[in-house]
Amino acid sequence: MKKLVILASLASAVMFAATAGTTPKATATTEVAAPAKARTFKVDVAKSDLKWHAKKVTGEHMGTIGLKSGQMLIDGNKVTGGTFVIDMNSIACTDIKDAEYNQKLVGHLKSDDFFSVEKHGTATFKITGVKPIAKAAAGQPNHTVTGDLTIKGITNQVSFPATITVKNGVASAKGDVTINRAKYDVRYGSNSFFDNLGDKAIYDDFVVTLDVTAKQ
Repeated sequence: MKKLVILASLASAVMFAATAGTTPKATATTEVAAPAKARTFKVDVAKSDLKWHAKKVTGEHMGTIGLKSGQMLIDGNKVTGGTFVIDMNSIACTDIKDAEYNQKLVGHLKSDDFFSVEKHGTATFKITGVKPIAKAAAGQPNHTVTGDLTIKGITNQVSFPATITVKNGVASAKGDVTINRAKYDVRYGSNSFFDNLGDKAIYDDFVVTLDVTAKQ
């Protein structure tokens, strides 16, 4: 019996010696930094400007249109997204000085022949991509902006070069956007829908020049 007790004691001593020099391994943990959250800059509609320029065979017209609201998403000093709401009721013509003729043209642009403003009071633009232009010269477009433009409930993708700056809590974007009205079912005077228009034709492409300012 005494031998059994001695053997048990020796076994316990050996096991204690084998484990005494080791400590349980700590579970390794890796902290993953949370992605930086983009800041939202609100568009200052009073300091933002949209101008349109359309041409026809026998001439051209130009004017303005207002932004209703908008925002830009900023990560560091980069624009990563944004949405803009355009007030179609604000369409104005700046090249016709005769008040009656001016209002006649504006009324026609708002009618179903063109933008159906009574049914579609706003248009929208949503940025889906902003790509830097390599080696852009100072003062020249430094990014290519891509986004979804919705007019009359119809959405198409557009891309355009823009000059974008983000500094001291202010973001600005300037550029010329060429829009093909035929893609938005704006048919009046369009060779895409009607034949033999001759000098009555109005070109499908028109240009919107934007100068947008947003603040944090």
